[in-house]
Amino acid sequence: MKIEYESIGIIHSPFTELEGMPIQPSGAVGVKGTAHVFEDFRAGLADLDGFSHIILLYHFHRSRGFNHLVVPFMDSEPRGLFATRAPRRPNPIGLSVVRLERIEGGILHIENVDILDGTPLLDIKPFVPEFGADGEVRTGWLKNPGETSSNRKSDGRFK
Repeated sequence: MKIEYESIGIIHSPFTELEGMPIQPSGAVGVKGTAHVFEDFRAGLADLDGFSHIILLYHFHRSRGFNHLVVPFMDSEPRGLFATRAPRRPNPIGLSVVRLERIEGGILHIENVDILDGTPLLDIKPFVPEFGADGEVRTGWLKNPGETSSNRKSDGRFK
């Protein structure tokens, strides 16, 4: 089945190259950016300004191909692609939870941005902690995901 998406906007950040950029929002604390929502979709931004954090879904536009096993940034062993957040995927869709500072017209001013400049925006959702997992959360092969993701940078392995 063929599935097609239409970009609703463009994400802008200080990162113009894959190498050296943060691998998760926890490693991009304080990094500011914007999401420019196209005119046809701006009415959908109503009421979004009441949320402190939003989920951005986007297209990894510089990602080509994928492997079933990858060595993720936070490990040295090959792992199953779907047990990682590696950008080279069968459907190159990314997600980031970012802080929403304000909305001016169709421009969302965001913080903690770990996204490449010029990335096509697919969707925006409010982040609501209560809608997440209940009970104990297991993080698989990741020992302390918050600790290691905050100081890791992209090294170009997923070009």
